[in-house]
Amino acid sequence: MAGDHHDHAGRAHHAPPANTGRAFSIGILLNVGFVVVEAIAGLVAGSTALLADAAHNLGDVLGLGMAWGATVLARRKRTARRTYGLRRTTILAGLANATLILVAVGGVAWEAIRRIGESAHVDGSLVAIVATVGVFVNGGAALLFARGREQDVNRRGAYLHLMADAAVSAGVVVAGVIVWRTGWDWIDPMTSIAVSLVILAGTVALLRDALNLLLDAVPAHVDPAAVEAYLAGLPGVREVHDLHIWPMSTTEIALTAHLVVPWAACPPSFLRDAQQQIEHRFGIAHTTLQLEPDGADEACRQPGDGV
Repeated sequence: MAGDHHDHAGRAHHAPPANTGRAFSIGILLNVGFVVVEAIAGLVAGSTALLADAAHNLGDVLGLGMAWGATVLARRKRTARRTYGLRRTTILAGLANATLILVAVGGVAWEAIRRIGESAHVDGSLVAIVATVGVFVNGGAALLFARGREQDVNRRGAYLHLMADAAVSAGVVVAGVIVWRTGWDWIDPMTSIAVSLVILAGTVALLRDALNLLLDAVPAHVDPAAVEAYLAGLPGVREVHDLHIWPMSTTEIALTAHLVVPWAACPPSFLRDAQQQIEHRFGIAHTTLQLEPDGADEACRQPGDGV
């Protein structure tokens, strides 16, 4: 008895939310506008912290654009050569975004270390005001990507990008206020280093997740033992083997498995019901199950049964 596959036609299950394009466009526009304002304010205030933050934000704008492009490509129809379409571009974008964050954080930390031994006048009040605007701009944009980020490394990358910017801006606010009130210039670079370490912790996790997806590891929110236990508990199933679970994109998961069952134990609805339950319980919408006869020799197998 040949296996069956759910959704061969290529419909997008668990596709990115409908507001993804809107979220990216708003996030990019807000950040481009703020980068211009922040760069000008940095020059006027004599603040290298604001200029560094502006450069960080500019890098994140490029990251958002890359992630948006990958999301659009992921919706393109499959071809005879690319049978999965371009879904995996979302994983590549997540990896690229994590790399961009690391580079940006490294730049900010390097600038902060360089400034520790320097003494230059900074308009702390202007720095604090502009950075406060940055907190609201980036925090608000991050909320656009909050929904669905746990199941989508690409959206999580955009979310972390923007939250990292908001955290950096908050650090600059604190530094600006302290410099304004006390004249302690060394507070600014020390705050930048502390914030960079916080961002680094979250980025390492994102980088790990993106690499795991690229290497076809089971997505973190799916318990492979639970999936195998469910399949093994189906009526009539004697054995489960060759179970594979892998990401087709940052939002779509595929599964293949061989189930050893007695022919007589398989009602016509067996495969359909199993696939629907796998999608409902585990969020896996692309399922291929191969049924193997229990105790039958090769001569009894029908063509296409597989091994």
